[in-house]
Amino acid sequence: MSSYMTAEQAAAELGISRATLYAYVSRGLIASAPSPNGRHNHYDAGEVRRLARRKADGKRAGKVAQKVLDWGVPVLESSITLIADGKLFYRGEDAIALARQASLEEVAALLWQCAPRRVLQAPEAPIAAAQWSAWLKIWSGHTPLERALVLLPAAAAQMPRIWAQGRDAQIDTGAMLMRLLAAALVSAAPSNEPLHRQLGEAWGVRSRAQTDLLRAALVLCADHELNASTFTVRCITSTGTHLFGAATGGLAALAGPRHGGETTRVAALFDEAARADDLHRYLADRLAPDELGAAVPLSGFGHPLYPDGDPRARLLLDLLAQRAPARSPMDEVDALAQAVAETSGARPTLDYALAAIERVLGLPRGAAFTLFAAGRVTGWIAHALEQTADGRLIRPRARYVGEMAGDLRHAAKPIA
Repeated sequence: MSSYMTAEQAAAELGISRATLYAYVSRGLIASAPSPNGRHNHYDAGEVRRLARRKADGKRAGKVAQKVLDWGVPVLESSITLIADGKLFYRGEDAIALARQASLEEVAALLWQCAPRRVLQAPEAPIAAAQWSAWLKIWSGHTPLERALVLLPAAAAQMPRIWAQGRDAQIDTGAMLMRLLAAALVSAAPSNEPLHRQLGEAWGVRSRAQTDLLRAALVLCADHELNASTFTVRCITSTGTHLFGAATGGLAALAGPRHGGETTRVAALFDEAARADDLHRYLADRLAPDELGAAVPLSGFGHPLYPDGDPRARLLLDLLAQRAPARSPMDEVDALAQAVAETSGARPTLDYALAAIERVLGLPRGAAFTLFAAGRVTGWIAHALEQTADGRLIRPRARYVGEMAGDLRHAAKPIA
C-alpha cells in the first residue's frame, strides 16, 4: 500500500471536497508535501486514515476524550485550584491577592490544608551536611534541572519515612521536598528560611523589594490546575509511589520546552529582539505563517485559559517595573510586549514575566525555570495528597486509530 495519497484519494478517504482538504492543510490538520514529480502535493496516507477514523468515530466517549486532553472539559475533580473568568484561585482564595503579601510557605499550608507552622517547623531532611555538600560538588557544573533530577532520588534514598502514608508524615516529607528541591536548583545547603530569601541570597539579590518580587513569583507559580507536569504527578502518585518519586516525574515534565522550559525560549526571544534593527519587522518575520499557512506561535505570549491576558504576568511585570534597577533592559521588555500586542494582539504569559525577571534583575541563566520549579512543587504536593486520598489508579483508555487487519476491523468498536 502506498504511503502517500493524491489530493483526490485523500479527499475521497475523508469524504470531503478538495477545497475542504486544502482548508484542513491550512489549519494544520493534515500535512502536505510536493510529490516526486513536483507538479502536485501529496498527503501522508497514515495521517489521512487516522483523521478519517476520528471523523467516523461518532461515539460520545471518543469526542469527550479528545476535548478532555486538549484544553477542554475537566478530567478530574479537585478542590485545589480554580481558573475561571480570567482569574486564578487557590482553595477559593484569589492567587493575585495572595501574591501581594503571602510567602510560598503560607500558600503551601493553604494548598496542603495544614497550619503554616507545620510547614515552617517541619523537621530537617535526614541528610548529613557533608553528604549534601559532596553531591553538590559533583554536580556543580550542571544545570539546575540536571542537578535536581539527580539529587531528589538520591535524597529519597536517605529518608526512612518516605513511604509513610500518614498525613503528618506526608506534610513533613512535602516540606523537606520543597527545601531540598530549592537547594538543589541553586546549589546551596537546605535551609528553613523562606524560599524567596534562599533564592535571593543564592543569586546575590540585596534589595528587599526585589527579593519580595521573587516571593510573589513563587506564589504565582505554586499551582495551575491540571497542567502537564501536575497531571504527571497525579498519575505517578496514583500508582502508590512516594512524593519524591512523583515530584521527580513532575520536574521532568515541567522541563519540556512547551511547559516550564518555555522560559528558556522566551530568554532566547529577548536576545534576538534586542539584536534586531527593527523590532516590528523582526516580529513580522517571526509571526509569518509557515509553508502550510498555519500561524506560528510566539514563546511567552497568548495563554488559552486567559484570552484577556494572564493575570500572573500582569502583576509580575507591574512589580518588576517598580523594582527594576536604574540601568536595566526593562524598556526592552516593555517594548517587546507592546510590539507583540500591536502586531498580533497576544499578551504576555507567566513564562514571559519569569524570563523578564531573570533578565532585568541580572539573575543567573535558568533562574526563571528555577522560580517556576521551586514554586510549582508546592502544587504538586497538594495534588499528590489529594490523589492519595482519592485512592484510585489513573488509567484512561486510548482510542485506536491505526491500521486494522480485515478480520479485526469490525471487532474494534469505540468504547461508549
